Amino acid sequence: MFGVAEIPSGKTGSVPEKGQNKMLNQFSRTELIFGKAAMEKIESSRVAIFGIGGVGGYAAEALARSGIGALDLIDDDKICLTNLNRQIFATRKTVGQYKVDAAAERISDICPQTVVNRHPCFYMPDTADQFDFTQYDYVIDAIDTIKGKLEIILRAKAAGVPVISSMGAGNKVDPTAFRVADIYDTKVCPLARVMRYELRRRGVDRLKVVYSEELPIRPVEDMAISCREHCICPPGTQRKCTVRRDIPGSNAFVPPVAGLIIAGEVVKDLTAFDPANRT
Repeated sequence: MFGVAEIPSGKTGSVPEKGQNKMLNQFSRTELIFGKAAMEKIESSRVAIFGIGGVGGYAAEALARSGIGALDLIDDDKICLTNLNRQIFATRKTVGQYKVDAAAERISDICPQTVVNRHPCFYMPDTADQFDFTQYDYVIDAIDTIKGKLEIILRAKAAGVPVISSMGAGNKVDPTAFRVADIYDTKVCPLARVMRYELRRRGVDRLKVVYSEELPIRPVEDMAISCREHCICPPGTQRKCTVRRDIPGSNAFVPPVAGLIIAGEVVKDLTAFDPANRT
């Protein structure tokens, strides 16, 4: 289990003095809820997160703060100035960096014991063979493209690995409208409707998702603030705004909630957490 971290010279903080409980560590408050055995399970688990933007980035952060043993981060994007409004790995300092690199650096500052495997790759059927899903204990789908989402889900199902998928989080302003459900029990969300159709065609009978019951808002049509007309993607960006079909509006308080909900579901599923046994 994780031990007590020493504070480097010149850094603020305190280390327990001789005689104090040496079992206290940065995850002690989490262990108060889940227990020692669950923390050991989290520490021994490996989770793959496909897409580490507004949703997946917060899922990665929460898993690191929960003591996850290993994270595979899959995203080919570089951080753009327009990501600063919602993405946790986006700062003025990290603009232009690959998201997976900025994420790995931040996670190492939070939980150095977490192994971070970086994959600056755009996941689609033609790149799917680069990943062995049997190596993962859980898979998070937080990407936007339907073809990619379907491939992730089908590969995870074939490998017998639990998977959770994020539905649409753009063009919304109500973070309380998110729900956790099976894909076939979803409503309102346009992306969920398409996914229901496509998954049914492929014989997928169940899938845990996080979706919103808020009706999407139509973005303002203003060419002066259009990424398509005034692209500021960093040099070397493979998939620029100018070639994307839709550029949804976003904010700081909706996508992060979806990511945190997803992380919570992963932790509870990995540990088989039953709150009824703790009340």
